[in-house]
Amino acid sequence: MQNKKEPELLVTYLRDGLSEQEHYGYIVLANRQRAFDFTGDAKNQPFYLRSCAKPLQASLIIDFGMDKFYEMTEEEIALCCASHAGEEIHVNIAKNLLNKFELAENNLKCGLHKPISKTEQQKLIKGEKTETILQNNCSGKHLMMLGLCKMKGWSLEDYDSPEHPLQIAIKEKIYELCNVTKEYPVTKDGCGVPIMSMPLENMLHGYLNLFCNHKYGKIKNAFLNNPYIIGGEDRTDTKIIENSQGLIAKVGAGGLCIVVNTNTEEAFVVKISDADMKARELVVLKTLKNLHWAEIKADTAIKTLHGETIGEIITMI
Repeated sequence: MQNKKEPELLVTYLRDGLSEQEHYGYIVLANRQRAFDFTGDAKNQPFYLRSCAKPLQASLIIDFGMDKFYEMTEEEIALCCASHAGEEIHVNIAKNLLNKFELAENNLKCGLHKPISKTEQQKLIKGEKTETILQNNCSGKHLMMLGLCKMKGWSLEDYDSPEHPLQIAIKEKIYELCNVTKEYPVTKDGCGVPIMSMPLENMLHGYLNLFCNHKYGKIKNAFLNNPYIIGGEDRTDTKIIENSQGLIAKVGAGGLCIVVNTNTEEAFVVKISDADMKARELVVLKTLKNLHWAEIKADTAIKTLHGETIGEIITMI
């Protein structure tokens, strides 16, 4: 029987001095050798990687020579790693990849959802644009998977199956990068493809082994040089990469965010237990400040609809 996890209070909302909202979770800091600082005790229990898996999955672009086979641009590699906001820049790159891979939109199995970008959502409401599967925040990852299948001569119809050669290769690669030596639960991600789970420390090993390895320099540069493609409008990872030097960030559903300092070869992960996105961003930005990696302003005021400030969001680290 597993020990009960012990998350720590990370964020509290104080409205005129009274706490009315609290968010708990974990922070782990690591270098290439070991994890050495912990906030909250997850008891080494696993969490699903969710979209934090994307750059790890995209490592196969380099391993299989897909980047050279298709003459992929840095922007195209970035989209394959992205949880993008579904804006025009993202959709246009996805269209280029479709043409390059000689695929059609109906080959993608990521499903349809509204773009994350509020601006793009308004355009849909006003009838200025039509919803497309390429606006799905996982479309780049699915295009990468399909392009690799096309290159290797693997079946396109069932590329999302756990038994497919592609998904077997992805799992083996993620376990290798993350130093995973035992089996943890596997499920389907929101977009339908298999997603692994593992302890937070292993996630950090994976990111450091990827982004601090010269072999995967193209993926590192894709992040550093194309932050808006990685996320987009009001996305936490985009804000961090744009407003720092040498930092790589990637968010994932379930309250996850991983940040790598490519200068010091250190990384940290934040996991918010209730998956609140505002709390996640505030904890990540405060951790960056505490580590002296970057200082990025965040709005922590609690205001009425009339603009009167009546409280503050406090990050407890």
